[in-house]
Amino acid sequence: MLLAMGGIHLYLVFHGVGGLLGTLFVLNVIGALVLASAIMVLCGRLLSLATVLSLLFMVGTLLALVLALTVGLFGIHEVLSFTLVPTTLVVESIGTIILAVTVALVLRSRRAP
Repeated sequence: MLLAMGGIHLYLVFHGVGGLLGTLFVLNVIGALVLASAIMVLCGRLLSLATVLSLLFMVGTLLALVLALTVGLFGIHEVLSFTLVPTTLVVESIGTIILAVTVALVLRSRRAP
């Protein structure tokens, strides 16, 4: 789901989103790639850290979109009819749930004897 979210933001950058928002989207893509890679290759405490950071990253991205849709964020006001906004809401919401479960499972497995 991190890669799907990053892919959506990369698509939007290549299809006309520029300025501050485009820069933030590129940073989102980089963050998603780094975190998804970390989850795949790390173990132990570092895996726990990577999953928690990934959850926070996903929640933060979802919150930023919700704020942009409601009150605005950094002077940006988003509308539901903009390209991929409904899809992004679904992907990020499901991603948040999946990552929350992943964090719980990873932390629980670390405590198991």
